[in-house]
Amino acid sequence: MKLMAHKTLKTFGYPDTLVREYEHWCVLLRPAQVTLGSLVMVCKQDVTQFSDISSAAFAEMGQVTKDIETGLKTVCDFDKINYLMLMMVDPHVHLHVIARYSESRVFEGVEFKDTGWPAVPQLGDGFKPEPEVFAKLLTCVKEAFA
Repeated sequence: MKLMAHKTLKTFGYPDTLVREYEHWCVLLRPAQVTLGSLVMVCKQDVTQFSDISSAAFAEMGQVTKDIETGLKTVCDFDKINYLMLMMVDPHVHLHVIARYSESRVFEGVEFKDTGWPAVPQLGDGFKPEPEVFAKLLTCVKEAFA
């Protein structure tokens, strides 16, 4: 059965940015990379309040976050990881997943700095890598989730 993607999924590029799809969640590579490997964890349900997601979606979050942390560790060897639930512009339940590190990371010759380290991540400092770099990063992250 094909997923009827809601607005928030589409905003973050679904299905083109899909890293992994679960029963209740999609993990997407964030088009604007705040730090190397920035993701968005989007609930597939048509809900706009965290308390409205199903108990099954809550239960599945444990596996999704474990997969995210295991996969991203191999991609960028983060020092910390932040999950930000903001939902101010994009209404459906989703979390921005930002890998945090004290020293820059380089991927395909592009330097990724964590400009907010060690404080709050600077979401406004995110940038869209060139399409070729983004495609290679998406492949790399997908492989890390396999």
